[in-house]
Amino acid sequence: MIDSVIAYIAALFAATGFWMPAVVVLVAGLMRGFAGFGSAMLMAPVFAVLFGPTDMIATVVAIELAVSLQLFPAARRDCDWRIIGPMSVVACLAMPLGAWLLASVDKDLIVKTVSGIIVVFVLIMASGMRYRGERSIGAGMLVGALSGVMMATTSVGGPPVLMYLLAGNDPPARHRANIITYYMATQVPLIVIMFWYGLAGVGSIARGLVLLPMMLVGAWIGRLLFNPRDERLYRSVALAILFAAGAFGLLRDWIIR
Repeated sequence: MIDSVIAYIAALFAATGFWMPAVVVLVAGLMRGFAGFGSAMLMAPVFAVLFGPTDMIATVVAIELAVSLQLFPAARRDCDWRIIGPMSVVACLAMPLGAWLLASVDKDLIVKTVSGIIVVFVLIMASGMRYRGERSIGAGMLVGALSGVMMATTSVGGPPVLMYLLAGNDPPARHRANIITYYMATQVPLIVIMFWYGLAGVGSIARGLVLLPMMLVGAWIGRLLFNPRDERLYRSVALAILFAAGAFGLLRDWIIR
């Protein structure tokens, strides 16, 4: 029995080896534990190359869901449910459209378009321009719809939500709690939809579970490093992660040859 399990795990990583994706997941966990997000943005482009764009989504989401379960209990008290609740519901309703796009549209075009949007908005936010008004439920639902489509298409549905939430004046603890809660609410429906449309297999989920311990260790360390009083550091890290993810998506054809 044990020999069969070991052989199955070895087959999951036969084409890539184990340690390269394991290191990527560990660093992604550090990002997620510290800032509350960023892990999917790091894993998605790398895993798309290693495992293929379709299998990548289920693997990333399986890992992300487990980390959300770890971080959510401490974050739920600081969450703004008035915004996150409707946003999450609409995101889930929009996911079937994203699944259809994943099966129908050129994947490189989708990733590059999303990456370009990330870079542009990060540059705008880094320039000092910030939204000062109240975030409405309607605006949050529109953001959730866009995020749901992107999440099912690329596994990276965070950018529109992050840019919307980080544009406000909430303290870092509230930003972090909102982001963690949003991911928690949307990842289970996404896995179900991926299986429903035949875009995910058991192997991709199993690969995520094997890599999960590396993510949990990284997230635990990142959570210890998080300081809610240091808003400048938090915001700088958040924007740097977004920009790096967007730039990699745009330039990966030149980076990876």
